[in-house]
Amino acid sequence: MDIIIHHAPQAISGEIVLPASKSISNRALIINALNGSNNPIKNLAHCDDTDVLLKSLNSKDNHFDIGAAGTAMRFLTAYLANKPGNWHITGSERMKQRPIGILVEALKTLGAEITYPEREGFPPLSIKGKAIEGGDLQLDGSVSSQFISALLMIAPTLKKGLNLHLQGKLISQPYIRMTLEMLRQYGVESVWEGNNISIAPQTIEPTIYNVESDWSAASYWYAIVALSNNCKIQLPHLYENSLQGDSQLAKIYSNLGVRTEFKDGVVILSQSEKNSSQFIYNFESEPDIAQTVVVTCCALNKPFRFRGLQTLKIKETNRIEALINECKKIGFLLYEPCEGELAWDRERCPKDSLPEIATYKDHRMAMAFAPASLVLGPLKIKDAGVVSKSYPLFWDDLKSVGFELQQVD
Repeated sequence: MDIIIHHAPQAISGEIVLPASKSISNRALIINALNGSNNPIKNLAHCDDTDVLLKSLNSKDNHFDIGAAGTAMRFLTAYLANKPGNWHITGSERMKQRPIGILVEALKTLGAEITYPEREGFPPLSIKGKAIEGGDLQLDGSVSSQFISALLMIAPTLKKGLNLHLQGKLISQPYIRMTLEMLRQYGVESVWEGNNISIAPQTIEPTIYNVESDWSAASYWYAIVALSNNCKIQLPHLYENSLQGDSQLAKIYSNLGVRTEFKDGVVILSQSEKNSSQFIYNFESEPDIAQTVVVTCCALNKPFRFRGLQTLKIKETNRIEALINECKKIGFLLYEPCEGELAWDRERCPKDSLPEIATYKDHRMAMAFAPASLVLGPLKIKDAGVVSKSYPLFWDDLKSVGFELQQVD
């Protein structure tokens, strides 16, 4: 299914109930499974990534196909390595291209037994689950935070716990803090000093957990406000003191003409004065919102140089390459100054008459480009149903505030 965005209203206002946080939901599911609790998780996300993890954890089978859900692949690998049984986990063709060797080798160092039925260092995986010893582990701090979080969540159940020594520069720290804070809410104590994190063997207490709304999903509404002439949006169930690193959106978009007001668990977005100076920012702590900010800056004609994007190359697609390709269709020539960076210096090219934005099976490509229609006119979003991975009602929410959409089969 493709969608053409024909028209966007001059004035946009309304209340949008965002999906629950996928990051928090998926961690809560794993922690609940580790403590064997049947306690409910309130406001659990309803999206492809969370649905496939929930289905896998409830399955009586020992073969799991998690499709394109990267979080499920990483979290389940650690969880199953520590659960007695013989397990096989696979995914989509793209998932089979996403490296997992660092996590597997870390688990093997701690006592796990995991092999690669196909290509060394990549899914699928065969796992002989057993009670893992745990102990000391050294790991590169620049790896995906999902690898680190996967290890931290199983740490209290390991015989010797986990003493994790992260080497070099530590990226995506907010996601690590999220994992440790959630474990604390389940009664698990940890010590984080410098680049060392220690979790002793201990009981994970049963807890009724309430999931926040998703700050990553809020990014598309920040973009809509930034690109509108007259806009006021309310987003309930978002908090200033959030577990989610992407709550930095409030600070980031203050540079792009958006005012954020926090009031009784509701975020109120409105417009503020914009400036035209170059925007320089390091996204290593908030990589999931980089695509939205890139497209917003282009549509605002605001030059930028963004760093800390190294993990974007191993997401659902190579997001740096995808942004360069698709921004060219809307008239902007981006480039990669060096590894993990992306920039635009106001260099333009002719815009396609009806830009057809390829989404590369990546939900964030579809949603990051949609707001640009406010400035650039009609856009065609290819494979628009890909938003089901994290925000299934995205197109419905756009229509609710007046966007005119045409579905093309």
